[in-house]
Amino acid sequence: FPEAMAMTEEKVVVVGLGYVGLPLAIALAGAFDTIGFDIDQGRVAELVEGRDRTGEIDQATLAASSLRLTSNAADCVDADIYIVTVPTPVDERREPDLGPVLNATRMVAGWLNPARRSIVVYESTVYPGVTEEICVPLIERESALVHGRDFFVGYSPERINPGDRTHRLETIVKVVAGDTEATLDRLAKVYGKVTAAGVFRAASIKVAEAAKVIENAQRDINIAFMNEIAQIFSKMGISAWDVLETASTKWNFLPFQPGLVGGHCIGVDPYYLSYRAQQLGHEPDVILAGRSTNDGMGAWVADAIHAAKGGAAGSVLVLGLTFKENVPDLRNSRVVDVIRRLEALGHQVTVHDPLADAQEARAEYDVTLASAAMRDRYDIVLAAVPHEAYRNLPVEDVAGLVADDGLLADLKGIWRGVDLGAIRRWSL
Repeated sequence: FPEAMAMTEEKVVVVGLGYVGLPLAIALAGAFDTIGFDIDQGRVAELVEGRDRTGEIDQATLAASSLRLTSNAADCVDADIYIVTVPTPVDERREPDLGPVLNATRMVAGWLNPARRSIVVYESTVYPGVTEEICVPLIERESALVHGRDFFVGYSPERINPGDRTHRLETIVKVVAGDTEATLDRLAKVYGKVTAAGVFRAASIKVAEAAKVIENAQRDINIAFMNEIAQIFSKMGISAWDVLETASTKWNFLPFQPGLVGGHCIGVDPYYLSYRAQQLGHEPDVILAGRSTNDGMGAWVADAIHAAKGGAAGSVLVLGLTFKENVPDLRNSRVVDVIRRLEALGHQVTVHDPLADAQEARAEYDVTLASAAMRDRYDIVLAAVPHEAYRNLPVEDVAGLVADDGLLADLKGIWRGVDLGAIRRWSL
């Protein structure tokens, strides 16, 4: 590599401008000539206008950034570093869908200039081996270039937590890995420019890929245990929240909570690891048991609420559709599992969410968001997602949503300790 090159002369292209790519591109643009690319022309257009539907970047930050935004592939030719941040979902068989990563890889392969000796970095969550065993050969086939001579690869797992204003790109340790020491050095310098917490140099690309995939698998398994004990304690008439509050007085008790496990990471990444394990002839019993428990939690919640109401179908208001609180992110929301099961049990379900995009909810889940829902009364009110908007509702407004002899189902215990009068309640 040309060691004399000033870091600010690096030309960087970030491929994919979602929850991961946009904050990264904005940060990199503060130190490098950076282009943010997305195949979604509508996404690029809204960002140019200063609007980020994810809520991660505000209008002032977008306006002040030197980031160049484009959906034109020709703008991305001949860069020094390409960073791929596209989604890695699972398919209907719950197997890895590498389609977005492979499509992005083919695109990047067409942009490479061997004179640049560019680095292609992957941030997308994959199982160990994808970067070197699948993506590298694909780049070579598509570009007719030689890995290790004409281009290089690296891996730097994303750690974006949607809606988290504390653990942000700029404040968390960035793991980096490269195919050579020179690649690793160069990436450490680049990422070191955008995080105050520093970088950690992983032993290899496969190690970095493995570290990422177990970070979320670990959380998934721990939450599965919480969900299982919530189901056990419900049979005993014991509040899981009371039990956890008591157990947490021990210094080393881990603060995991029961609930619906959705989103693009925790509910997906364990399937990448289990898929690879099965390829290698190992049955990942613990991982899959955790996934099974969490995937079934939505239906269990619906059945428990139905039973608490005496098995009678009626009108239900579901508060919240996003996969977690205080974000508009609808990806892999497991609230939908609760809705579908309640409908199957005969309930008429109305859904409200102050943050979710109505058009996306309809397209993704065939769910219509009811903006006027908060003015009616329902046989069951289910607080499924603890948005601040719901936490801050006046007590009389909460009580006013529940019909006479109705039930308030408080999944995450957001109104624990709040006096709501004689209203019947259900919680974990």
